[in-house]
Amino acid sequence: MPGAGKSTVGVILAKQTSQDFVDTDVLIQTSQGRTLQDIVDTDGYVLLRQIEEEVLLGLAVQNCVIATGGSAVYSDRAMAHLKAGGLVIFLDVDVPTLESRIHDFGTRGLAKRPDQDFADLFRERFPLYTKNADITIKCAGLTQEEVCAGIIMRAREKLVGT
Repeated sequence: MPGAGKSTVGVILAKQTSQDFVDTDVLIQTSQGRTLQDIVDTDGYVLLRQIEEEVLLGLAVQNCVIATGGSAVYSDRAMAHLKAGGLVIFLDVDVPTLESRIHDFGTRGLAKRPDQDFADLFRERFPLYTKNADITIKCAGLTQEEVCAGIIMRAREKLVGT
């Protein structure tokens, strides 16, 4: 979801773990030569989801922290591709916090139906996030650094357990 901190936490996590960082929203915008919002406004949210799936399926990176768009979870193929290369982390942030962080959802390029409000979108995506996550980090009351520490600890536990 927008405002969860995927990009910000991703950059910090990449630095802390000496890995590269990729933001797939930036890859989408670069490949299309326009903003996510322009894609939604001009061609609709379904096309944005299709483009996102193509970008995710085209990723071939190693030792990299990847911040995806919040709608990545709509593609089973893309999620399987991401999971094959590493761990999928869900930053669990409640709706009021998300709304307090994002002030203009009309410019975020959200891949949502026109009739959906933010809370509806959250309710639709939440089960997809939890289903696809290898690790869920409950972010309430945590700083970005604490979120990263939790990810590192849980990832080590998960990798040692395999």
